[in-house]
Amino acid sequence: MTKAIKLPTALPQAQRERLMELAKEVSFPEDTRVFEAGGVADRFWVIRSGAVSLDQQVTSRQYITVATLGAGDLLGWSWLFPPYEWDFGAVAFSNVRAYEFDGPSVLALCVEDPLLGLSLVRTVAEILAHRLETTRGKLMDQYAIRRSSPL
Repeated sequence: MTKAIKLPTALPQAQRERLMELAKEVSFPEDTRVFEAGGVADRFWVIRSGAVSLDQQVTSRQYITVATLGAGDLLGWSWLFPPYEWDFGAVAFSNVRAYEFDGPSVLALCVEDPLLGLSLVRTVAEILAHRLETTRGKLMDQYAIRRSSPL
């Protein structure tokens, strides 16, 4: 399995500094819903402290956790791709401090600085690939346990 990629440390220093000029410090109290699947995705966060659960609604009242993110992790990637809607929901699992970035402003910076844009897209792609690989492993473990259990 590949190693988890952290957005702040994956970007070259000069590009990281340019990106961080757009950062705004925010916080979310425990149990705060940060965003809901299907909502407008116009921002993203880098978690500084605390934990956020990504979830998927499976019934009108039931959500399943698909990932838990912590310090240094990227929260939100849907701001980067049309139709700019969240694919999952997110809720603060504990008190969270984060850097918030306005998606359209970051996209404009990427047009202005194509090296930053390429580095950012590559880093987000690596993060998504790692999360997909991790999720696939969890599903395989869960499926193997169910398959080996007696009926």
